[in-house]
Amino acid sequence: MTRVIVTGGSGKAGRACIRDLLEHGFDVINIDLVVPTEPLCLTVLADLTDFGQTLEVLSGVDDRYNGIDAVVHLAAIPAPGLHPNAHTFKVNALSTYNIFEAARKLQIKNVVWASSETVLGLPFDQPPVYVPVDEEVPPRPESAYSLSKLVGEVMAEQFCRWDPDLKIIGLRFSNVMEPQDYAQFPDFEQDARKRKWNLWAYIDARDAAQAVRKALEAPLKGAEVFIIANDNTVMQRSNAELMAEVFPGVEARTDLQNQDTLLAIEKARKLLGYHPEHNWHKPD
Repeated sequence: MTRVIVTGGSGKAGRACIRDLLEHGFDVINIDLVVPTEPLCLTVLADLTDFGQTLEVLSGVDDRYNGIDAVVHLAAIPAPGLHPNAHTFKVNALSTYNIFEAARKLQIKNVVWASSETVLGLPFDQPPVYVPVDEEVPPRPESAYSLSKLVGEVMAEQFCRWDPDLKIIGLRFSNVMEPQDYAQFPDFEQDARKRKWNLWAYIDARDAAQAVRKALEAPLKGAEVFIIANDNTVMQRSNAELMAEVFPGVEARTDLQNQDTLLAIEKARKLLGYHPEHNWHKPD
């Protein structure tokens, strides 16, 4: 049985991730600052901006557990604007560094972490270069939050350069939704600009969890990033109509006469075997 630490396991994506890993036979430990409302596994409260605490929770805590095989790092301030910018950047960048460095010191070779769709240029006040936006688009962070995520991606590249046997996969999650969130989706239909900030994308928490598990299982080495979104948009209107209204003139590299995601997930499909199984049209 593979023992995995999930940081931030008390949050929306974290809960789904822990549940999915448990269902697939993993031994899971939650590391968070917050006691989960739904205890699914052993939880240890720790501040990951403190390197000593980070090193200890990755190595073992008293008689509760000893040693781990992999890390899923989801803990972070989850969005811009929740705290002063300097605090957001410090918490996110420092906790990510501490996880990478503790894993390196402890010879943990399998790390999956939550990057963000925001590194792609969200909220797209400047139009995207082309659609669907993919991993080849140069990063364009527009907030301290997204800058902290880009810094994490750069750190991952250098950690893997130092240790070629290390795998650090960054998942650029879209806006995470749970089934109860889908009730608000019909309200988006009247104004295309309400959700233009991420090209009308989203990710079901259960599919975010699927992507995490498949990233853990992927026989890859080195640093990789993957956009993780559902395969459709939050809208019923066609992409052609949406793009003509909000982003006229942007190059389209696919047929827009549908509601397919405009955040490309082909790399994740190909290299991780990721295939969305849930969406707002069939939430169960």
